[in-house]
Amino acid sequence: MHLNIRAEKENTYDAIVVGSGISGGWAAKELCEKGLKTLVLERGRNVEHIKDYTTAMKAPWEFPHRLSGTLEQKENYPIQSQCYAFDESSQQYWVNDKENPYNQVKPFNWLRGYHVGGRSLMWGRQVYRWSDIDFGANAKDGFGVDWPIRYKDIESWYDYVETYIGISGQAEGLPQLPDGKFMKAMEMNCLEKHVAARIKERYDDRIMTIGRVAHVTEKHNDRGPCQYRNLCHRGCPFTGYFSSNGVTLPAAAKTGNMTLRPDSIVLEVIYDDQKGKATGVKILDAHTMQTVEYYADIIFLNASTLGTASILLNSVSNRFPNGFGNDSEQVGHNLMDHHYGVGAGGEFEGFQDQYYSSGRRPNGIYIPRFRNISTATTQKDYVRGFGYQGGGERGRGVSFDGVGASLKESLSEPGNWSFGIGSWGEHLPYYENKVTLNKDKKDKYGLPTLDIDCEFKENELAMRKDMAASAKEMLEAAGLKNVGTYDSMPPPGHCIHEMGTARMGRDPKTSVLNGWNQVHAAKNVFITDGACMTSSACQNPSITYMALTARACDYAVKELKKGNL
Repeated sequence: MHLNIRAEKENTYDAIVVGSGISGGWAAKELCEKGLKTLVLERGRNVEHIKDYTTAMKAPWEFPHRLSGTLEQKENYPIQSQCYAFDESSQQYWVNDKENPYNQVKPFNWLRGYHVGGRSLMWGRQVYRWSDIDFGANAKDGFGVDWPIRYKDIESWYDYVETYIGISGQAEGLPQLPDGKFMKAMEMNCLEKHVAARIKERYDDRIMTIGRVAHVTEKHNDRGPCQYRNLCHRGCPFTGYFSSNGVTLPAAAKTGNMTLRPDSIVLEVIYDDQKGKATGVKILDAHTMQTVEYYADIIFLNASTLGTASILLNSVSNRFPNGFGNDSEQVGHNLMDHHYGVGAGGEFEGFQDQYYSSGRRPNGIYIPRFRNISTATTQKDYVRGFGYQGGGERGRGVSFDGVGASLKESLSEPGNWSFGIGSWGEHLPYYENKVTLNKDKKDKYGLPTLDIDCEFKENELAMRKDMAASAKEMLEAAGLKNVGTYDSMPPPGHCIHEMGTARMGRDPKTSVLNGWNQVHAAKNVFITDGACMTSSACQNPSITYMALTARACDYAVKELKKGNL
């Protein structure tokens, strides 16, 4: 009896954070800095900042296969290897698909990294605030449920996280894309400046700006500046871009309040019927295969949209027979991702006397949403909207004349300029797009796998036609030649912006979380990763996860001190 009491005491913290990625790192930092002894659980291996970025400084010829794809990669990473950020230099940050199975009821690319820092090491780093157009969309057109918050509720938290992590960008004064706290913007090249000017001349409802990106363009809190290497997916030894490993987890560790436990697979949230709240979590040690229970007053679930959904569904008790917090039967449902892989590209005949002056800029351009934001821009074929990312470049010459020195010389001549844009579109929240536990198909740990049943529907397909047509129209208006469109139609998941499986809402009957990211039926459990999202907008979502996390942590600690948790 005494041994059990002692073990429970040793395993008790003020707070537990499940997951160490973009939102989990922020939860760790905020809770630790507010004085809470915090246990951070990560299911994957440890990755130490700088020390474990073993490929960051290597040249292409230093890799056995010169960064080319291999048969081993195709066999063991058939899903992960489809990602733009996957290659021989970053393979160590992506899961082995054979060892981490899931079940595609409909095609779905689940792109994952199981390690400390999660996908914050490999993310695209584009950061765009949401506006009231986005937070009010569900209420306006009737899809999904109304968000319990609006832009004003998290505006100051956007300010807070942007100031801390360092955002490079240009203020534009657009209602559909609120400006942020920006460092010096990265510079467009000559063709991008030309296209931006032509779009401004031709259209009064749209602009092109430089991408807003989580890179520090000047020294910031002993970080950076960004070196314009564009090798970010290997991990940045200069801490030029934001990652949990380089920024928030070190801040949490600095307080002395963080205990980081990698290789800890969270099995379930523990609910105490008598206390009427969650008391901790049960984990499986990935090495010893032993289960361990940890206890805390506050629990933050930040295991990623599908990881959090899996934990909730697997947390069955007398109070929650269908999964933790699942009174509304919404857990696992309303799965969304952005649909992309559609756009246009063309050639430009000018600027033959100009080339790059900015190295390998890790950023592109952005054309913010311009559809369905006013009466004048309302579309009859679809609701919501899309934005574009892309850029201009000058390739090398296409001549392959000669051999040896003469061949090298012919290849050293620059080719013509080209410009391309691709679109990111909003995916509506459909109840039938869902994940469920498959208890018949187990993973290597003997745990249920996920069945993923998700698709793009009529609204998204109608939007894609406009995404391609508008891209072509803009590029031709900008003077590009031989403009062609494309639509590769990657499946959901491939954009790596999955969200929505434990949505926020005003009514406990139709949502999982309230306006503070608390589980309606268990106020000491907070979810601030992509699972909490009630709609998807069309902007990259990570900065919104960060703002919601910082806000929820502030609220949680205040509520804890009041004795309400």
